[in-house]
Amino acid sequence: RQAMSRIKRLTALEILDSRGRPTVAATCELASGASASASVPSGASTGHAEARELRDGDPKRYRGLGCRRAVANIIDVIAPKLVSLELADQAELDRMLIACDGTHNKSKLGSNAILAVSLAFARATASERGVPLYRHFADMFGSSVSGMPQLTVNLFSGGKHAGGQVPIQDVLVVPVAAKTIDEGLAIIFDVYQTAAELTHSKYGARALKADEGGLAPPFPDIESMLGDAVAAIRLAGYEAGTQVALAVDVAASHFYRDQRYHLGLKALSSSQMIDQIDGWCSAYPIISVEDGLAEDDWDAWPHLTERLTGRAITLGDDLLCTNPVRISRAIESRSANALLLKVNQIGTLTEALAALRLAISARWHVTISARSGETEDHWLADLAVGWGAHQIKVGSITQSERLSKYNRLLQIEAEI
Repeated sequence: RQAMSRIKRLTALEILDSRGRPTVAATCELASGASASASVPSGASTGHAEARELRDGDPKRYRGLGCRRAVANIIDVIAPKLVSLELADQAELDRMLIACDGTHNKSKLGSNAILAVSLAFARATASERGVPLYRHFADMFGSSVSGMPQLTVNLFSGGKHAGGQVPIQDVLVVPVAAKTIDEGLAIIFDVYQTAAELTHSKYGARALKADEGGLAPPFPDIESMLGDAVAAIRLAGYEAGTQVALAVDVAASHFYRDQRYHLGLKALSSSQMIDQIDGWCSAYPIISVEDGLAEDDWDAWPHLTERLTGRAITLGDDLLCTNPVRISRAIESRSANALLLKVNQIGTLTEALAALRLAISARWHVTISARSGETEDHWLADLAVGWGAHQIKVGSITQSERLSKYNRLLQIEAEI
């Protein structure tokens, strides 16, 4: 059992994320002298059940997206309640943060303020204990560090990440044959560069990148996007399916309205949408389908899961929002069999851990994910290793806020 930790100082700062929008960084200094900072990401395509970020709403500053109120909440509201208290562990800190906010969705203090403190405390206590952050996370989970997550890396983007030239959000490549992160990244690099050359010759498109670094040429339709991904894998010298597979983030909530899925000129019913996804999984080497249906199309999700079982995991993001209540419902109704875990969807490490435990107890697959608005902080890599995620989803391999996580994974891999 770890010794009690006492917070001596808690400060915060508004910083910028990878899209140039404000977000929050917090610094936690403990009485032992250990001190650490952490910064939080922010999503573009957010589910309605997510914890709420607090934004300033001043149109004259960052178009209302400023985070000065969230920062002030850390300094003026949270710090006075926590400084000088003896805290037994992360769970006790997080319980106090949740109580201090008092709302069901963190809307009073802001999930951005709460999570920044939750993470900074975790990193400071890891430092105080003299252990790497991934080991501290593993101890929190009550497990040992067993291996590295499999990479799922953004190749092509559409939807909300890329101006909507195709309705679905992302096609990712998964180096399934790679034994290490090191080997996986080398494969991904080959495929990405080949894809950039392919889209240049095919569409005359320069390597213009979406929010998470994915290539976003003007695909005429979804099938072209999937077909070009397979072509890039083959042109790079790999076997599609056996060496490098695909994962798809459909983000279906964004084109669902009036009980229909609007794919280009087609307006599909839920069962037709399932047929459509089934068709893609038959035609292309897809091993993971994320948010294949809308976040509240609960009746149809079990049918999708049943249809894909044995071929691809049915991964819930907007459906689940890393929320234990929604995860429990999905487990009972067999609406999914995989969790996309995003800590900032729920707001504290302890609640995210509860979501993880639920998923693991149902024998689900877990993918730990970054957001479209990221920072250079790399705690996510430690979390994926410490919590034993099957996969990690960070974005592409071209931008520093993504690369900081991949480089941290390489460091951890070398250590363990």
